[in-house]
Amino acid sequence: MHTAISPSALTSLSTLMQRPTHHLNNVAINGTTQHSWPQFQAHVFSLSQQLALTKQQRFAICCKDSYIFAVAFMAVIHANKKLILPSNHQPAALAELSPHFDVLLHDTDTQIPASLVTINLSPLIHQHQALTSKAVFPTLILADIELTLFTSGSSGTPKAIIKTLDLLDNEIAQLEAIWGQQLQHNHICSTVSHQHIYGLLFRVLWPLCCGRSFDCFNLDYPEQVQAQASTSNILISSPALLKRLNNSVTSTPYNAIFSSGGPLPFAAAQHCQQFLGALPFEVFGSTETGGIGYRQQQQSTTPWLRFDVVKIAVNVEQCLKIRSPFVDPNQWYQTCDHCLLIDDHYFELKGRTDRIIKIEEKRISLTEIERRLCQLAWIDEAAVLPLERQQRLQIAAVITLTAQGTEQLERVGKGQFWLLLRQQLRQWIEPIAIPRRFRPIAAIPLNSQGKRLMRDLENLFNDHN
Repeated sequence: MHTAISPSALTSLSTLMQRPTHHLNNVAINGTTQHSWPQFQAHVFSLSQQLALTKQQRFAICCKDSYIFAVAFMAVIHANKKLILPSNHQPAALAELSPHFDVLLHDTDTQIPASLVTINLSPLIHQHQALTSKAVFPTLILADIELTLFTSGSSGTPKAIIKTLDLLDNEIAQLEAIWGQQLQHNHICSTVSHQHIYGLLFRVLWPLCCGRSFDCFNLDYPEQVQAQASTSNILISSPALLKRLNNSVTSTPYNAIFSSGGPLPFAAAQHCQQFLGALPFEVFGSTETGGIGYRQQQQSTTPWLRFDVVKIAVNVEQCLKIRSPFVDPNQWYQTCDHCLLIDDHYFELKGRTDRIIKIEEKRISLTEIERRLCQLAWIDEAAVLPLERQQRLQIAAVITLTAQGTEQLERVGKGQFWLLLRQQLRQWIEPIAIPRRFRPIAAIPLNSQGKRLMRDLENLFNDHN
């Protein structure tokens, strides 16, 4: 039960922690546990004081609980420390990112490599329940505060994206200008992680700045999404989950649904409206760009509408470029998204032109998968490619084997060998990015310019083996 209280006016991140403690909704809810605004201020102040006393400067946050994450986020910036958000929770991936941070802040549910310096925040949150009179927060200069996020780069290694908090503040203001009136009394439910830019903004920072409560934990299954449906709830989700909705059960409607991370199929958008009572607002953007535009698919040809504050154009290769206060209001930023401009406001997306693909809304670097395969003693060379099978995208790998790899393949057989390969890759790569199919060959086919013959590679998977 979420009590409807008149919402606060939009508050900037710079003065968020100075907001009065009365007449506010709860910050976050976990079942019957409710975290109030005074508790949030107390937790942020206590942790910021603790962090300010440490010599370390770079703090990474990796939490499952969105409330603990929000406390850590605000505490780090008020302690005048550098803030890092790993996007991959896999232990080996966290260890690989360790040169970027000094301390990892986490909660009890996160698996942490033993080699890292860490602080478990779960006990701290349960210790400090009352607001202390000493909780005084200064006004932050957001342009001086940097946030480092990570996304898949064309080199195959995680790419650090540095954004100042004034850019996020600008985007929050735009989101509230478009949807604030519709969402004013609502509670936020989410299926997406706050460790990525979309979840960070939509499920944590935007609600905080507007006095809306949010769920502590993800809704992981379609049944949970349908069970939580209410006209006083907002769903922050992704095409991956919305495509899996149980169409045999009609639920109570959500007030609004947001989807981002990739294009939502038209049929899924229509089913979502039928069974959850709302046609999703799809938001297009990236970690680098922030939000660019949005749409509701009334038809399969519905174009994207740019955000009011974002200017759009295309280069000679018809790739979208933007001038945006979420990146740099004075410079054009070039994307790799092939685009058709309808006019100054509307555009159609035609696909990406680099080696980053999306499967179930996760950005996946084909180059990184190749690099990880070639790190294994069994693999000499690898060519990774996306395959369309039964209207689903899957990853396949063509590999050449070392002598050790050939010996292992002959000893255990193909089925067991592929299982061992996938097992090795799991220490680096999220399950969705691990190749589903492999083909061992003598040499990767190349043309006269030394470029891979993609059609020949694809043809290797035309059989049913």
